[in-house]
Amino acid sequence: MQEHDNQIFVPPSFIALYADARGRLRETADTLRQRYELCEDLANHLVEHAQTLYHVQAPSEAEILRRIHAGLSSGEAGLAPCEATWIVSRLAELLAWPCPALTEP
Repeated sequence: MQEHDNQIFVPPSFIALYADARGRLRETADTLRQRYELCEDLANHLVEHAQTLYHVQAPSEAEILRRIHAGLSSGEAGLAPCEATWIVSRLAELLAWPCPALTEP
């Protein structure tokens, strides 16, 4: 999703979060783009945090990702459950860590 007046490319994996079975968006393009920017920024911001947890607490990569997912899935985070899952999947990709199975609450 990219309009000629906007430079932000929203990947298909994120668009799928807001598309119905027929592929039609359930939100406006602007809302989708804003949510994507928030989620992408958060995933990038969490890279250093996850690396610190790995080196300080030394739990497994999967456990760190599960804990971050649990925090993002809480009501206080202000994210939809599907967004929390997408963020952690993207975080795993940025870290080059395998992403564990994540269950939405």
